Amino acid sequence: MTTLPLRAILAGLLVVTGLGNGPAKAGHYLRIPQEREPFPLRSIGIHGASGAGRRATRQGGARPQGQDAHATFTVGTATAQRGKKAYGALNVPAGSDAGYAIPVAVLHGARPGPVLAVVSGAHGTEYASIVAVERLIDAVDPAQLAGTLILVPIVNVPSFERIVPHVNPTDNKSMNRFYPGDAKGTQTDRASFLVTKEVVDKCDHLIDLHGGDLDENLRPYSYWTVTGNQRQDDISRGMVLAFGLDHIIISSDRPKDPKASRYLENTASTRGKPSFTAEAGRSGPVDPKDAAVLVTGVQNVMGHLKMIGRAAPPVAKPVWIGPIVTVAAERDGIFHPSVDRDAHVVKGAKIGAVTDYLNRPLHDVLAPESGIIMFVRALPSLKKGDTLANVGVIAKEPR
Repeated sequence: MTTLPLRAILAGLLVVTGLGNGPAKAGHYLRIPQEREPFPLRSIGIHGASGAGRRATRQGGARPQGQDAHATFTVGTATAQRGKKAYGALNVPAGSDAGYAIPVAVLHGARPGPVLAVVSGAHGTEYASIVAVERLIDAVDPAQLAGTLILVPIVNVPSFERIVPHVNPTDNKSMNRFYPGDAKGTQTDRASFLVTKEVVDKCDHLIDLHGGDLDENLRPYSYWTVTGNQRQDDISRGMVLAFGLDHIIISSDRPKDPKASRYLENTASTRGKPSFTAEAGRSGPVDPKDAAVLVTGVQNVMGHLKMIGRAAPPVAKPVWIGPIVTVAAERDGIFHPSVDRDAHVVKGAKIGAVTDYLNRPLHDVLAPESGIIMFVRALPSLKKGDTLANVGVIAKEPR
């Protein structure tokens, strides 16, 4: 199949959305810190928030991180010299189905420091996150960087090229459900195996970026995984608070076995690498504010990790979310939402209605719990089992 180069396609997205002319205002979901002069980078530390989230952060020992101590840094076919940027690919080999190339950029800082991986496009129609990572490739100057930044804008290239939400159309699998992957499996399995080997294993920290897919009207939020390792959880909590989104979902039920980690972020977390997931963007068109929220958030984390000279105080008074309750369609039909994303609802409140194709009422859709509408279905087309809404139940601040 003949396709345009991915970089050309994404450059077009930047023009269409107005993102090529500098960052847009991030809106009320994220506070934007002031830039400042770079830190004296002889001492590179990792900061993690305390259990209460209010006390001062703690600085880790000064040390070069992982492979970043080397003069060059290689991910896939991209090899960057210190202080330089390199472009390349993770070449997924052919197997029971076709192979393909996952684009990657490596920014190897002028000075040693942490290795941060930022990955997006596990679902190739979550466009705001893809555009955000594309922007980061040129927004960060490796000559001013301490550490190394690995940027993977699109994992699910088949989904992006064919405009297929949720899954890889080659094997009909979600590309955020089969980690750590299998070198002998189908395309999704092999790609997940390669990302684990080339990205997860080579980084110290990871941020997995997502957003609302074509059928999801989503409000921005982050996921913070509680692993039970206090030091690691303190560091990842510091990262997610520095990122700056004001709603944070607490994930305490992720798999603990690194051989069955399932999700990308969890693959890093189960290997001892402080990581988290952030989501912004919704329903197809890219709002410049959503992409800017993600770009700014990553830069905040880089400032928090002392990779760049940027103030990154933790977000004040975030809303912590506990269980996420999914409302699924009971039958085929047409969905008519009664609430918008970010609405606060009480248990039993009407959040929508389903009709047949002749506008005859079938049933109302009610909130199963009190909480916040994290996303609501953005499209009227509906089949049994489709997600209509996710309700986030507000939780107490974790200690």
